[in-house]
Amino acid sequence: MHEISLVRNIFNTLEAEFSAEELQNLTAIDLKVGMLSNVEPVLMHNAFSAVTTAEEKFQEVKLNVKVIPIKIHCQPCDTHSVVENYKFACSSCGQPNNNVVEGTELLIHRVHFKEPELS
Repeated sequence: MHEISLVRNIFNTLEAEFSAEELQNLTAIDLKVGMLSNVEPVLMHNAFSAVTTAEEKFQEVKLNVKVIPIKIHCQPCDTHSVVENYKFACSSCGQPNNNVVEGTELLIHRVHFKEPELS
């Protein structure tokens, strides 16, 4: 299950970008996962739970996964189409098309932190 190594990489990235104090206030991570990214959202959630349980560091952090559909661009008609049922064809002219412009990403889209307490 490569999702566990992906979750660890996400935490490594966050630890490189934010201070330990900031990470103590981390509440949620939003990911964008393309349908062609070879990541299953359910498996990602399971891996996230396994890693946070084992390492205890981020147990209160929630994971939100947004699945990004596959989009292609047809040069002849200058049209973007959403691929349905893995049928890579332009929705306007019907021509086969493999010019993928969206749907391969695996991105940390946003991180959420607790609001600082005002005294």
